[in-house]
Amino acid sequence: MNLFNLLKIAYKAIVRNKMRAGLTMLGIVIGIAAVITMVDLGNSSSLNINQQISQQGTNMVMVMRNFMRTGGVNIGSASIQTLVVKDAEAIKEKVPHVDLVSPSVNASGQVVYGANNWPGSIQGGNPSFFAIRKYDVARGIEYTEEDVRTSAKVCLLGQTVIDNLFTNGEDPIGKTVRFGTIPFKVIGTLVTKGQNAMGQDQDDIILAPYTTVQKRILAIPYIHSILISADDENNVQSVMDNVTDLMRAQHKIRPGAQDDFMVRSQQQMLQMMDAISGYVTLLVVLAALISLLVGGIGIMNIMYVTVTERIKEIGLRMAIGAKNKDILLQFLTESTILSLIGGIIGIFLGLFLSYLVLGLILHWPVVISVVAIVLSFLCCAAIGMFFGWYPAKKAASLDPINALRYE
Repeated sequence: MNLFNLLKIAYKAIVRNKMRAGLTMLGIVIGIAAVITMVDLGNSSSLNINQQISQQGTNMVMVMRNFMRTGGVNIGSASIQTLVVKDAEAIKEKVPHVDLVSPSVNASGQVVYGANNWPGSIQGGNPSFFAIRKYDVARGIEYTEEDVRTSAKVCLLGQTVIDNLFTNGEDPIGKTVRFGTIPFKVIGTLVTKGQNAMGQDQDDIILAPYTTVQKRILAIPYIHSILISADDENNVQSVMDNVTDLMRAQHKIRPGAQDDFMVRSQQQMLQMMDAISGYVTLLVVLAALISLLVGGIGIMNIMYVTVTERIKEIGLRMAIGAKNKDILLQFLTESTILSLIGGIIGIFLGLFLSYLVLGLILHWPVVISVVAIVLSFLCCAAIGMFFGWYPAKKAASLDPINALRYE
């Protein structure tokens, strides 16, 4: 029996029971659509996270307070007061391949302007902070080294803070806002950045000289972190190693003793987020594959029913000369076609859902995985043949005399 005849017989059998065929394919459709959508969602999520982290500079290195253990008890990082401005100065002077360095402190509190208030945070740094963290000034000016030296009460506002304080559309530049009890003159506004990879609003921020935040708001002699910009992405690891050695010397940490600081880079964050995104995508795809398995079992079940209903037809074909191989191929072709049609519909449904969810709802870049589409199509063919094999084998092994007598 040639391929054309096999396809013709399979087509007639499927059309004869449209509702049954549709319900049989449903599991395959849902499984394939879920696999494609989840893979695209995972790829888009990774790309979106990478883009957002890259916006902060992939050559950025951070020195932060470490979690410490004393007598087996974790005392946390908040109590560590060993990071000081001299550490930042030493890094700038002694570590090769360092472009920019900024001490950093931050505080949370209520920001007030007139009758409006907003629970915000203020971030302190030196003028290099803007370049390291990729903050651009929309209007006004940045604070200067002189502002840092004199602990000037000046600040720049993010758009979220502006929207909640200046509700009547006033120009914030030149106005005075109060952070806690400290008045700040607004000297500039920041370009909108939106949410970061962790879903935090990057525009809900106030930037000020770190000395102002450190001395006037927090009243502390230490700093919270040090932000560093390497001169090239390829030198990030070298900078991290040299900073670690320098900081251990600065803090007089004995060999084998725990560091009271930790050094992290944006590249490490990228790798970590990629790994997390990959694991989540893998788990979701595995769940979708279970749906494909259920769809395959559905095809096997329906093919069993089909064989039982068509025993007389099988006996008649055998009586007029059809071989066991012909019967086997006939029913195997039917199950494979059912699976492939379901797979094709599932692929188009998956692509539609990807564009709908990523492009229209989440507004993420739409990343279509051609590999996922090809593998899904091949998987459908494999499912059709695998789960259709046993019912087809059963049909091919029928005795033609008994089949013709079957009631």
